[in-house]
Amino acid sequence: MALGIVAVWGTNFVVIKNSLSAFPPFYFAALRYFFALLPMVFFIPRPKVSWGNLCIYGVATGVGQFGVMYYAINSQISPGLASLVIQTQVFFTIGFAMFFAKEGLKRYQAVAVAVAMTGLGIIALHTDSTTTFWGIALVVFSGLSWGIANTVSRQAGSINMLSYVVWASAFSIPPLVLIALVFEGGVVHLWDVTLAAPTGAWIGVLWQSWGNTLFGYAAWGWLLSKHPAAVVAPAPLLVPIFGMGASAFFLDESLPAWKVMAAGLVIAGLVVNLFWPSLREQIRKFF
Repeated sequence: MALGIVAVWGTNFVVIKNSLSAFPPFYFAALRYFFALLPMVFFIPRPKVSWGNLCIYGVATGVGQFGVMYYAINSQISPGLASLVIQTQVFFTIGFAMFFAKEGLKRYQAVAVAVAMTGLGIIALHTDSTTTFWGIALVVFSGLSWGIANTVSRQAGSINMLSYVVWASAFSIPPLVLIALVFEGGVVHLWDVTLAAPTGAWIGVLWQSWGNTLFGYAAWGWLLSKHPAAVVAPAPLLVPIFGMGASAFFLDESLPAWKVMAAGLVIAGLVVNLFWPSLREQIRKFF
């Protein structure tokens, strides 16, 4: 199940690139959340959290995370690298925990951040027509927005994550539609785009809504309820592997040595952040 979820989340970046050939990025994001909201909102009760919490989560994920990331993938960064750079959310989540929950930054966490940032630095040094510095900055901002969403959802407590995502989608749609109307052509143009979109692009929309959003979060919540978090949590580390692999296979995205090295450093930083405490305990017991 975990591999299935990660495969959906990783290969999703190829689906995004394909659908962006038919839909403008913010309109595409609005469609994603429209179909995540409807018709599920009529069958799933609202989670017991405040409207403000749902609003912040919906805007952070809808506009900040996916709207901005779609815009970047559309012309500023390759899908494979986007699947890697977005993992900076881990470190933003740590930073917000330090600020709001007064959690201290441990030495191994500082090392993990430094290692991952070295990988991002290598990516920044190899910008070209397919990946610009602006594109990297936009996806890092998406990671920041994901970190905000993670922090807000943690404050919501123990809830049904599927219900939470569905109802929060109601707050993602209005700002995305407004941005699309102002910057992506207005009502008439977007209606023409809607009518002209091929079947494959619509399949991509539904894949975003039901496969990536509803199935992904529901299955993830089920796993976390059935197994220890320490067993399940490492799975997303494979997202960049699936993302970069799928981009290379389906989109002919190149995998030169510098890109592999950068991916290795970012993932190594994530691994250090996740596994070092338990690894240290095992070393102490051994010696």
